Amino acid sequence: MLIVEDSEEDYTTLIRLLKKQGFEHPIYRCVDGDDALDFVFQTGEYSPEIAPRPTLILIDLDMPGTDGREVIKIIKNHQKLKIIPIVVFSTSSNTKDIQICYEQGVNSYMEKPVNIKTFSKNIEDFLSYWFETAILPNC
Repeated sequence: MLIVEDSEEDYTTLIRLLKKQGFEHPIYRCVDGDDALDFVFQTGEYSPEIAPRPTLILIDLDMPGTDGREVIKIIKNHQKLKIIPIVVFSTSSNTKDIQICYEQGVNSYMEKPVNIKTFSKNIEDFLSYWFETAILPNC
């Protein structure tokens, strides 16, 4: 799984909750959109050996440089990469953001809750669906 998150605090909380839930799949992190694009296209510092194609991308929208919206658009418009499921995990509950993300092809949109109990429950549900119920594509 590739996590695209610029906030160290949100990333640390997310990793702590993933470990608490027993998540054992490889996790990669990019801190901005440009880094994420290099990772999925396996360019720049990311050779195929160190940047395997992710089975799922969990992405924040608001990041410095190339934001999550643009990353989604680029990935979902690429013939080979559009198969990768993308789940937005953002503080934005703006209906325009949600609509645009779905129009661009995201597979799910989750709002980051402020309450840690709700945050934990959302991550538990996310893991249950995407890594136990859903069958992910072979990228």
